Amino acid sequence: MKLAIGIAAGLFLLLVLVRNKRILYTAAEKLSVFWFRLAAAFLVLFLLNVGLGLLGFFVPVNLMSGLMIAILGVPGVASVCALSVLL
Repeated sequence: MKLAIGIAAGLFLLLVLVRNKRILYTAAEKLSVFWFRLAAAFLVLFLLNVGLGLLGFFVPVNLMSGLMIAILGVPGVASVCALSVLL
């Protein structure tokens, strides 16, 4: 039952978005930019983990760290590094 309601709500939302193509393109563009930033954040986390791992520091590579870097940008990188050093 919940699945049917979710599918119906999703189809209704898709119908509303398709009526105005400008809204659909804007939403798709924002979503694609966010996915690109998330992928770049995981690349940065991996490089930090490898680079700082040689010095004995561990930078966690997980979803929350990736989201923090994707949303905040450079301050997110600094926050993740500071938390990994202080904790």
